[in-house]
Amino acid sequence: MVKLRLKRCGKKQRSRREGRDLRKVGFYDPINNQTYLNIPGIRYFLEKGAQPTGTVYDILKKAGVFTEFRLNQTEVNS
Repeated sequence: MVKLRLKRCGKKQRSRREGRDLRKVGFYDPINNQTYLNIPGIRYFLEKGAQPTGTVYDILKKAGVFTEFRLNQTEVNS
C-alpha cells in the first residue's frame, strides 16, 4: 500500500523515513505553520488508491481536497 506523506520541515537532525519518495506532493512546517500542497499530484495518488497518513488527512481535509475529490468522483461515475 502506498502512503501519502508530506515532507516535514523545520526540525534539525530528524531520522529519515523508510523508503524513497515516488513524487514530492508537498511539505508542511509545523513551527512556522506553513503548508504547500501540490493538489494535482495529491489527487493523482488518491485516485490510484494511496492512503494518507493521519496528519496528512487532517491537513488535506482542512484544505478542502476531499470535497473536491468526491465531487470529481461523482461526476465521473454519473
